[in-house]
Amino acid sequence: MRLVSMAQNVPGPVAVSRLVTEGWRAVKIEPPWGDPLESLCKTWYDDLHRGVTIERIDLKSNDGRARVAALLGETDVFFASHRPSALERLGLDAAALRRTFPSLRHVNIVGDTVNPEEPGHDLTYQARAGLLGPDLPLTLIGDMAGAERAHAAIKDVMHRPGAGMVVGLCDVLRDLAAPLYHGLTAAGGQLGGGNPAYAIYPAREGAIAVTALEAHFRARLYEGLGLVDGADPGAIFATRTADEWEQWAIARDIPLVALR
Repeated sequence: MRLVSMAQNVPGPVAVSRLVTEGWRAVKIEPPWGDPLESLCKTWYDDLHRGVTIERIDLKSNDGRARVAALLGETDVFFASHRPSALERLGLDAAALRRTFPSLRHVNIVGDTVNPEEPGHDLTYQARAGLLGPDLPLTLIGDMAGAERAHAAIKDVMHRPGAGMVVGLCDVLRDLAAPLYHGLTAAGGQLGGGNPAYAIYPAREGAIAVTALEAHFRARLYEGLGLVDGADPGAIFATRTADEWEQWAIARDIPLVALR
């Protein structure tokens, strides 16, 4: 399988990297100044582009456009992460591709399919989805989940010559936020602080995550702590280190893990 990608930053390279490990051949078109991810995190950039042929091309030049046309004429899928107006200016929008390369499949990642021209990145997409707290998130949820959906979309269009799909990162986050929207993980919800058997507790050193949802796990937790069901175990958890509690839980087959 052959793919030409113009998808930059995180979701595109992550999806392409997975395809390459599955045996696809990939050419990455970057602007003359490169992909921003390379300057943000060189080690991850290098890891994601292992096995990918990189060509830096000025898409505003006639030679650059001719080179892109030549690459697209020899590939199965064109993959991008651009606003529709940007692809249209380059003559690489869905309508132009259908005219010039009628059998070429194409997948494009946008921020939000409802408003694909709106600028943004993972942090603003999470904010719009209601998934942000006061601290910066520890991972790029929208980008990484979007990469999975883009990977699936690319494999899907391979079965339909000329097919195209658009993947929206905000769309992905709205799906991921369903537990919040339904109140399950909202403040005070069963998985949002309202269930003492599913929570994060500070230990004497470190902290622990407890997920004793099933009745048998919950019974073992409270019996092991010597508490009545539903009592707040916070004071007891503060008496040992997180690692000690993890070993205690392993011995009793209780889902409890020290935060790393």
